Amino acid sequence: MAQKIIIATDKAPQAIGTYSQAVRVNNTVYLSGQIPLVPSTMTMVSDNFDQQVVQVFENLKAVCEAAGGSLEDIVKLNIFLIDLSHFTTVNEIMSRYFTQPYPARAAIGVKQLPKDSLVEMDGVMEL
Repeated sequence: MAQKIIIATDKAPQAIGTYSQAVRVNNTVYLSGQIPLVPSTMTMVSDNFDQQVVQVFENLKAVCEAAGGSLEDIVKLNIFLIDLSHFTTVNEIMSRYFTQPYPARAAIGVKQLPKDSLVEMDGVMEL
């Protein structure tokens, strides 16, 4: 059986519940969902959608780095939005964090997210 290595960093929001920030099995890292919480205060960065997306990418980046990788190592990214009309904004902000070849991705419209966040992302990283 493959060994699970738990990834944790104080540079990303602490897990709110029965999960880990990420779990590494062999060279694959499974990243838990990140919402736009500021790690030092565990409060929402703001109500502004753009700022929320940036904070989510910064949180994901911190977890990727704690696992020994970077955002560029993400092979699958899932984006959850309460309003799919913001998808163009997500693409624009994502282009600041990723270069080609881009990860596989899904954008999913949902009714509600934790703490009334406007966006949440999770993913899979290959080291």
